[in-house]
Amino acid sequence: MAIYQETITLSPKSRGFHLITSEIEKALGSMPSIETGLLHLFIKHTSASLSINENADPTVREDMENFYSDISDDKPYYIHTYEGEDDMPAHIKASMIGSALTIPITNGRMNLGTWQGIYLGEHRDHGGSRRIVVTLYG
Repeated sequence: MAIYQETITLSPKSRGFHLITSEIEKALGSMPSIETGLLHLFIKHTSASLSINENADPTVREDMENFYSDISDDKPYYIHTYEGEDDMPAHIKASMIGSALTIPITNGRMNLGTWQGIYLGEHRDHGGSRRIVVTLYG
């Protein structure tokens, strides 16, 4: 079994959910090819998340942002607000959605469903660049 790993840096994104599938594919293109295996993605931040969801209709991403904001933003009982009003809600959203994904590799490519794409959930108003560890093994 071979294992390859690199860390990529995503450009800063606005608060919300963003398709980053093409950025992950670009990272895979710079790694040696594996025909059958697994891709593991891990985001190195506590106020952003990774998920897989609808990749065709951008209103899904808007609805995701609206839902998670509705259940976690502007709660009067938050104590952890050192970095601003969006600090604790960002941590909660990141915990709910998750920091890692595992995707099968088949015939040298990510084996995603027809309408699936990889999302970066940016949960801060001004989160800055985000780092993702990309590990390919097989």
